[in-house]
Amino acid sequence: MNNQKPILDMQGIHKRFTGVVALNDVRFRLFPGEVHALMGENGAGKSTLIKVLTGVHEIDEGTVMLEGKQLHISSPLEAQDAGITTVYQEVNLCPNLSVAENIFIGREPRKFGRIRWKEMNHRAEQLLKERLNLSIDVTLPLDSYSVAIQQLVAIARALNISAKVLILDEPTSSLDTNEVRELFAVMRKLKEQGLAILFVTHFLDQVYEISDRISILRGGEFVGEYMADDLPRIDLVLKMIGKDLQLLAELPQSGAKETTKKGEKFLHARGLGRKGAIEPYDLDIDRGEIIGFAGLLGSGRTESARLLFGADKSDSGELRIIGNDGKVDSPRQAIQQGIAFCSENRKTEGIIADLTVRENIILALQASRGWIRTISRKRQDEIADEYIKALNINPKNPEQLIRNLSGGNQQKVLLARWLLMEPKLLILDEPTRGIDIGAKAEIQKLVLALSRKGMSVLFISSEMEEVLRVSNRVAVLRDRQVVKMMDSNELSHENVMKAIAGG
Repeated sequence: MNNQKPILDMQGIHKRFTGVVALNDVRFRLFPGEVHALMGENGAGKSTLIKVLTGVHEIDEGTVMLEGKQLHISSPLEAQDAGITTVYQEVNLCPNLSVAENIFIGREPRKFGRIRWKEMNHRAEQLLKERLNLSIDVTLPLDSYSVAIQQLVAIARALNISAKVLILDEPTSSLDTNEVRELFAVMRKLKEQGLAILFVTHFLDQVYEISDRISILRGGEFVGEYMADDLPRIDLVLKMIGKDLQLLAELPQSGAKETTKKGEKFLHARGLGRKGAIEPYDLDIDRGEIIGFAGLLGSGRTESARLLFGADKSDSGELRIIGNDGKVDSPRQAIQQGIAFCSENRKTEGIIADLTVRENIILALQASRGWIRTISRKRQDEIADEYIKALNINPKNPEQLIRNLSGGNQQKVLLARWLLMEPKLLILDEPTRGIDIGAKAEIQKLVLALSRKGMSVLFISSEMEEVLRVSNRVAVLRDRQVVKMMDSNELSHENVMKAIAGG
């Protein structure tokens, strides 16, 4: 591979959106017959780089060379015609059409204007068998097959239009272990045939199982390109988050070391899991305890939390609220049991953009009372004023539409909504993402204050300093598994990072 020239060579790539530099002097090379993993945390620039390469966005500066010739790609169709094809996590084919139709859609063999069905089906079977080692009935509708098979059909379609570069964007996120193994067997076969594969995933084990080369982005900038065999896992993780071990060791460890009511259990989970989302895990949460969830994006942090709130239904294990025999099979039941959940997707799963700050704050309380027992306007105003003052929400006007507030103040409104319910367990999923440092500090102080008053908190954050600063214990997740539970005396950046890296 070292003697080869790259089939794809991107140099000096810049991409800016209004007020945001998405890519800054990024470079990326891809060689024939290799699997090249593109790694980086949320916001690193991976998606933007792929969209630039596939013509969704035009680059502002830089060059893209394919087989030694400069490309000017301005649309996905142009990228496809040049031999650059993407298979996304969500298969973008037509589920109601047959497998063969999906492979040849827009390119059906015809005679006198009519589709030659027999020839098309035969060619589809031949393509799947010879290139992907897959034997299925190509006349059946695509949606009669599993997601794994649908992805292989999407790959077959890419091969049918003479792909030179195949981009697999999170192809394993919806697959089980056996399906991942089958996909990797196909990827190895395609690699042997000389295809260049760009592989995007958050699963470290998969990166090291299938990849020849790794490129890392961070904050829209190029960190480096490495041979997979030469890059230890711990170094990969550290380069992705931008810390080194010496610096991490010097940072203060100011976690909440003592629980408020140590030993008094609130929640007990054993073997709780959901196929394809999170492997079965055990978890106990004491009253007044702050549990941190640490792990890279895609490690299963949010999926684990959603099971505790009943937003997703577990298919294994048990979940009990101590002192209460009620079940948690839905968010409504979770709220009745005293569990509140602040989603990381505050725009889509949190705020109601066209309602006022006051209306957003009282939303959960009103829903719990039912729409017949309406909260009086006077009481609504009192509640809104109380929480606007307590959480320092700006602007102070409760009649301001929430969509006009900053991200930090929107987050405070969501916290107010759930604090009004007086929960016993507050689940915070990325509560400080995208907000300024002052708002972050206020939310961290609030979490510690709630813990001292006896409220349990599950705190999920991509920022390791935050997790360590507020947590009594930390559950470390990797590749959809809880791999370690760390007590306060074990908590350090170095220990958590090593557990995340594994291997």
